[in-house]
Amino acid sequence: WYQRRVREDKALALGFKPKAYLKEFCYVARDPKDQLLLGPSYATNKILERTGLTKDDIDVFEFHEAFAGQILAVLNALQSESFCKNYMGRSEAFGAIPLEKFNNWGGSLSLGHPFGATGVRIATMAANRLIHEDGQFALLAACAAGGHAVGQILERYPS
Repeated sequence: WYQRRVREDKALALGFKPKAYLKEFCYVARDPKDQLLLGPSYATNKILERTGLTKDDIDVFEFHEAFAGQILAVLNALQSESFCKNYMGRSEAFGAIPLEKFNNWGGSLSLGHPFGATGVRIATMAANRLIHEDGQFALLAACAAGGHAVGQILERYPS
């Protein structure tokens, strides 16, 4: 596998235009015995803390849906005051993610889970949604094997 990185000025000179920047990312790990697929709830909280953004600043949410029950558990965990206080160290619940901003063009359950390429799929989907929906920030989250998860903030490339 080979990847070549090109400076922004060179890419623009060649006629390529980025869709979004990777503004920030984080990785989290939880005990796989009790919290195997809840990592996206932790990553969501952590990436917003790291960037100083709030959920209200996010225009697009793209989460990997490993299973229907998994994504429902993540969404419920974020709304649970007990979970957020006892496991995430918050003083209150994170709150509900606005469903009108969540996986609007389909998620892993409806589109498929291209093993090894899920991150690229959700990043591309989020970048395209930012353009189509005229948004600025996207929050991406995905669980991974062994209780791991990733969180990312994409920022739309200026027009």
